[in-house]
Amino acid sequence: MSTPTPKKRPLRPAMAGLHTWAGVLFGWLLYFMFVTGTAGYLDTEIDRWMRPELPPAHYPLPPAPQAAHALAYLQAHAPDARSWSIQLPVDRNEPYLRVDWSPASAALPQPLWLDAQTGAPIAVRDTAGGQTLYQMHWRLHYLPEALTEWVVAIASMVLLLALLTGIVAHRRFFADFFTLRLGKGQRSWLDAHNLASVASLPFQLMISYSGLIFVMFSFMPLIASAWYGLAPGAAVRSFYGELFPPMATAPPSGQPAPLAPIAPLLAHAQTRWQGAPVAVLTVQNPGDANARISAIGNFAGGPVREAGILVFDGVSGALLAERPARQSAPRAARDLWLGLHEGLFAGVVLRALYLLSGLLGCVMIATGMVLWSAKRQARLPSAGHALVSRLNPAAILGLPVAIAAYLWANRLLPTAMETRSQWELQALFATWLLGFVYAACTAPTTSWRRLAWCAALGFGLLPLLNAATSQRHLLHSLQTGDAVMAGMDLGFLALGLAFATGALALQRRQKVCR
Repeated sequence: MSTPTPKKRPLRPAMAGLHTWAGVLFGWLLYFMFVTGTAGYLDTEIDRWMRPELPPAHYPLPPAPQAAHALAYLQAHAPDARSWSIQLPVDRNEPYLRVDWSPASAALPQPLWLDAQTGAPIAVRDTAGGQTLYQMHWRLHYLPEALTEWVVAIASMVLLLALLTGIVAHRRFFADFFTLRLGKGQRSWLDAHNLASVASLPFQLMISYSGLIFVMFSFMPLIASAWYGLAPGAAVRSFYGELFPPMATAPPSGQPAPLAPIAPLLAHAQTRWQGAPVAVLTVQNPGDANARISAIGNFAGGPVREAGILVFDGVSGALLAERPARQSAPRAARDLWLGLHEGLFAGVVLRALYLLSGLLGCVMIATGMVLWSAKRQARLPSAGHALVSRLNPAAILGLPVAIAAYLWANRLLPTAMETRSQWELQALFATWLLGFVYAACTAPTTSWRRLAWCAALGFGLLPLLNAATSQRHLLHSLQTGDAVMAGMDLGFLALGLAFATGALALQRRQKVCR
């Protein structure tokens, strides 16, 4: 008698189950990564808003006078440093003249912004700024670096898996792009989830795959080990030493010598790069006979992050080494993925598309979590479902409230406060934690509505807070043409209005349900 062949489960339901549980298990983490990562597409603008002391930026500027200002300041205030770094104002990503040096000095803050016209230092408040907010999406702040790389790598893999299984599971893939039925309960959440997913699908696929490329050396260490050995420290050093070889390095000689004039070196670099700008200058062993001056191109000039590096003798000005902008095909492919992920090259319109796609990704994950909770509530709720349903408002709306608190702390904390930037971050995470505590003690319908109002007030009142605590209020920014400060204030008003609209919709729905 033949054994009956077990019935195979259809592909679509199998993929749907995998899609659902991949999203549920990693939903909150992916949402945090998407919100903070999306904020990164405005990191420079957030930096500027959180440092209202900075004047409106003007770029690009002639590099020679800027470099001369920076070198004059460093020679006067950090003559004994081992290295200097000068960021020249070339584009939106680095719009100001900025200097740094090592080892750091306790007497002066770092980095230090300089006035583009005079070279005088600009006193700015200590703040974590937009850069730290952006870096949270892969550093996860409180976790050690070795652990975060694995967590982010696994989360990126899960996101890619969820996207691919979602494509297979949804039959009406393209029709969902044109479908949004409001006021239909679960159907509305599913429509919103599908619409956000389909509309931004190319971006989501790119961002998840390129995220894996970022951590590939940690996620796939055996590839390097097969060629460089299994010894953890030595193998990694050999691998990175070959991938990023040092260029014409030399120890300090102990013999003082003046630096070569910087203007001819800048002109040489721009001529060699056919007019491409010098974005960064570094000086090793300044004031020493073995000084080295490196001119580095602008890695944000295009999606492939092509930028040359020239190393000059710091005393004679002779060219010692060159790394051309164009690299090998495999490295260019890797850099293309990284460049697309970061979007540093994007102009105004493309950056707006990046921002919109990131926001749609946030909506995709948030609606997916709400949809799962609503479906379980309609079927057979469990203890796990009850926990997710109760804490979902804090995870989804509590994070925007926490980011608003972070921006409020930037304006309310004393500017002379020690470790001020760390207190801004503590305000963010303490507020988010309070959101979870509140949600755990409150019915979900109430916490959704109240946290939405908190987000609406938190963002909507930021322009008033800015007007009360700085000279760069919205009216002043509009009158003087300060597009960055005006755009940030108007963006905060738009966010506040969006959250208020959501809060009113939740309020009306609860009245109807009663």
